[in-house]
Amino acid sequence: MSSDQRFFDFLKERIGLDVGSVGPAIIERAVRQRCTAARALTADEYWHTLLGSRDEQQALIEAVIVPETWFFRYPESFATLAKLAAKRLAAINNMRALRILSLPCSTGEEPYSIAMALLDAGLAPHQFKVDGMDVSPLSVEKARLALYGKNSFRGQDIDFRERHFTAENDNYRLSGRVLEQVRLQVGNLLDPALLASEPPYDFVFCRNLLIYFDQPTQQQVFEVLKRLTHVDGVLFIGPAEGSLLGRFGMRSIGIPQSFAFSRQSAPEPLVSFVPTPLPVQQPVRSVTPPPARSRPFATVVPMPQVAATPSATPSDAATLLANIAALANEGKSAEARAACESFLRSHEPVAQVFYWLGLLSDVAGSALEAQGFYRKALYLEPQHPDALMHLAALLQSQGDTAGARRLQARAARSERAADSERKR
Repeated sequence: MSSDQRFFDFLKERIGLDVGSVGPAIIERAVRQRCTAARALTADEYWHTLLGSRDEQQALIEAVIVPETWFFRYPESFATLAKLAAKRLAAINNMRALRILSLPCSTGEEPYSIAMALLDAGLAPHQFKVDGMDVSPLSVEKARLALYGKNSFRGQDIDFRERHFTAENDNYRLSGRVLEQVRLQVGNLLDPALLASEPPYDFVFCRNLLIYFDQPTQQQVFEVLKRLTHVDGVLFIGPAEGSLLGRFGMRSIGIPQSFAFSRQSAPEPLVSFVPTPLPVQQPVRSVTPPPARSRPFATVVPMPQVAATPSATPSDAATLLANIAALANEGKSAEARAACESFLRSHEPVAQVFYWLGLLSDVAGSALEAQGFYRKALYLEPQHPDALMHLAALLQSQGDTAGARRLQARAARSERAADSERKR
């Protein structure tokens, strides 16, 4: 067994990370960083240091995990939560407070967004409580501090900041009214006894995490999530994870862009309404298109190379690509798809556009169409990292484990090559 494999196995055991989902270069870089910090001369020396120090074990985990989050990410999820919360309170005759869980909660933007969304929707403080949990003590401590920089407020419409934050030098401090609604703690989803003494939650947010686990770990984590979620509750996940939950018998509640699932087919009232957006809009990035799913592990995504037609300029193409990303991140699927088609009519095809079309089809539940678009993206850019990982997740959800593993291996090789290039 190589030194690297020991570290891979350690992270797999502690946080469930499947090395194939992020590539070994990510972990190897974190190990090198910690070797330097611990003044270990060799991998063997650092391995012994790691085994003998719980603090160093946590430090290695922190070096691998890189939080990527902001307030009101996936806004339709919060609008849907507000609607469902009101219905849930009516169903239980307001006999108790709603219980909501956010894990991993990272540095607090998600659980605080939940609290702000419900307060803005008119719920009284005594009607709900939010628990936030993360495997990283450092992230939990930052969440408790509740002091955020501008990067946590992405987009043009950030009116909620005026309602719930006060300026403090170049940062913004969250109001005590929101803080009082949220309880933060450290916890690991791989612990089968996690929150065993707690009653189940009405709503659970666990987004963009399952895709980083292998299939047995996904099943293990799902059993914990199912136990934590009330039988009549709703589980909110990431855009790329719907097919995984479908494999476990969960069903979408039928609200577009909410990424919300229940154990059983949704009752008619949940499928029939279209939620009214809260007065908070999805942050729009001002840079070229990012990957659509959150990657909680350190990585670098190559920027797409855009070839312009004689009638179009590279800057035109970059603007269109940024517009596609903004529309998709705002949940405007039809507009994003139309923008993709417009791009393809006026520019040479590029992998990133087919990737967005694949993701839009994936979110809409059109698995076969999504596969076709992901494969077109890979034809144009064989090592497109997100197309590889999304197609792998799609194949795995359909039972094609061998095909998924091949794509994960390609993604890992691509990451190693990119890491080598960056060192030059």
